Amino acid sequence: MKKYLLPTVTIVALMIGLLLGNALSNKANAQRFVIQNGQIYQQPDSKINQLLQLINASYVESINLDSITEEVMQEMVQKLDPHSAYIPKKDLEMVNSELSASFSGIGVQFSIMNDTVHIVAVISGGPCEGLGVMAGDKIITVDDSVFTGKQMTNEKVMHSLRGEKGTLVKLGIMRQGESELLSFTVTRGDIPVHSVDAKFIVSAPKTGEKIGFVRVNKFGENTYEEFLSALNTLKNQGATSYIVDLRENSGGYMDQAIKMANEFLPAGAMIVYAKGRAYPKFEATATGTGRFKKAKLVVLIDDFSASASEIFAGAMQDNDRATIVGRRSFGKGLVQQQMPLMDGSAVRLTVARYYTPSGRCIQKPYTMGDQEDYAKELYERYERGEFFSQDSISYQDTTVYYTQSGRVVHGGGGIMPDVFVGRDTSLVTPYYNRIINRGLTYQFALRYTDEHRKELSRYTSWSSLENHLLQTNWMPELVQFCQDKGIAPNDHDLAISRLLLQRLVNAYIVRNLLGDEGFYPLFERDDEISRAALEQF
Repeated sequence: MKKYLLPTVTIVALMIGLLLGNALSNKANAQRFVIQNGQIYQQPDSKINQLLQLINASYVESINLDSITEEVMQEMVQKLDPHSAYIPKKDLEMVNSELSASFSGIGVQFSIMNDTVHIVAVISGGPCEGLGVMAGDKIITVDDSVFTGKQMTNEKVMHSLRGEKGTLVKLGIMRQGESELLSFTVTRGDIPVHSVDAKFIVSAPKTGEKIGFVRVNKFGENTYEEFLSALNTLKNQGATSYIVDLRENSGGYMDQAIKMANEFLPAGAMIVYAKGRAYPKFEATATGTGRFKKAKLVVLIDDFSASASEIFAGAMQDNDRATIVGRRSFGKGLVQQQMPLMDGSAVRLTVARYYTPSGRCIQKPYTMGDQEDYAKELYERYERGEFFSQDSISYQDTTVYYTQSGRVVHGGGGIMPDVFVGRDTSLVTPYYNRIINRGLTYQFALRYTDEHRKELSRYTSWSSLENHLLQTNWMPELVQFCQDKGIAPNDHDLAISRLLLQRLVNAYIVRNLLGDEGFYPLFERDDEISRAALEQF
């Protein structure tokens, strides 16, 4: 029996395998064919794939299908909402690094002026610091190739200076006072990406209470840790209340905003919820473990505060936890999920809408595929006077929502602040606008810093450096600098705008020498929104 059993079992197994394979093949084939009007037609994976295959097989000339595919991908995604995006493989690393905790590079902050890359600051602990590269240096060559000219862009510079950790890049540096190029070979290393621009103590105008001021520029991988560290530092310096500045913060990772909000809310308080057609409803509530639940809080927003910034501000407003000061926020209430594609590219697809605790979606109106009108919406706000007067604001969504205490709030167009602060244009003149629009205050400050770096470097605090600058009459130099750039002097306008120009140039000079930790205390001191925030204390 054993002699015949093994062949029999083998034959039966083979027959079962053939039948199973046949069934699966028929099922697969059935999915590739459809019957229409009694005729059988082959059903391709998609019309787009079929067209690409036909072009590849039959077109009269040889075509670069990769190029066509990239264009098709871009076009398809642009037909969706304004925040869905296709990211080509070549751009993915740079796009991802914007929100990552670090990237690999040489460790400098730079600015392009007169077709030349100027090093504004050397990042502490970065690869360049120990080699002697200095702020004020100009990068003239990279790997022995000329690195100046009209083709210089931020993207080109970052592509050349960033790279895989451990790789080498050779820099040819021009330094003031040196007749020849200095050569530095830099080994690329990890460069931290910071979300908190600055943290410092300010005083309440009437009581003298110490208030911690924290400016957050984005919601990246490490934002919560940086933010919490900043709060703890300020608390140790005596802060009992806080200002969180989210102006010009375009958002980022939702989970970071949720963690930040949790620090200020009692257990069970709703922070945000999200839902979509294929996206399971998600709710985030406070755990009650936050360390700043009792501290008084003011949140600053403006027209460019979006996404995760609005999640944080909306949670604070709807829970009556903070006073929101500034101007109406951008109005982005959509959730994107980044999905990798097989060729190394990716698509950021809108998968859900998020809602503040009161139930409002703050997404402003849009038309599918119409990104141009969507981009113009902020300009239209400016044109109808909304940047200057609260009375000029109109909401698309007239539905009334209520905060925990019963205050009325609205959705469908951003977060409306509790205290509106319009732009102060009393010192703005046409002469001032021409200088600002061409970036000449920044350029002049960079040149002035380079020419006086040795003298200015003696001052180690922003206040002492500002006092020195206030005693230095550099204004005629600025006027001449602007005239050399094609802007004729205007004594009448200069008399009106002098204080604005003085404040801005001094702040830029301080930043060139002391970084953002020196820049923001000086810059915010005379800012109208910051002053309004202090009045809440």
